[in-house]
Amino acid sequence: MTELKALIFDVDGTLADTEDVHRVAFNRAFAQSGIDWEWSQALYGQLLAVTGGKERIRHYVTQYQPGFVNEAQLVDFSAQLHKTKTAIYTQMMGAGEVQLRPGVERLLREARDSASF
Repeated sequence: MTELKALIFDVDGTLADTEDVHRVAFNRAFAQSGIDWEWSQALYGQLLAVTGGKERIRHYVTQYQPGFVNEAQLVDFSAQLHKTKTAIYTQMMGAGEVQLRPGVERLLREARDSASF
């Protein structure tokens, strides 16, 4: 039998269902920035077709909020808003607002307990 050398978790959402946490963090970032946007689960599901948070914000502004900021300011605006969202998301993670998917904790414990470091 081959000895397991590593476990690799490569995709956001593999260990925990984080997509809705991202959505909530975006909404909190909007509120913190004084913007009255609210991304519903249905809308966010559509926005997930756009890869990347900053890109998602730019797409949303272009498609749903034209004229909110001028084109020349859109890249900086989306970068700053995304930075705020990332800080909020990090706080949410640290505060335990994200739950592991069923079985993940057991898998990680078993892997750690069987590892020979």
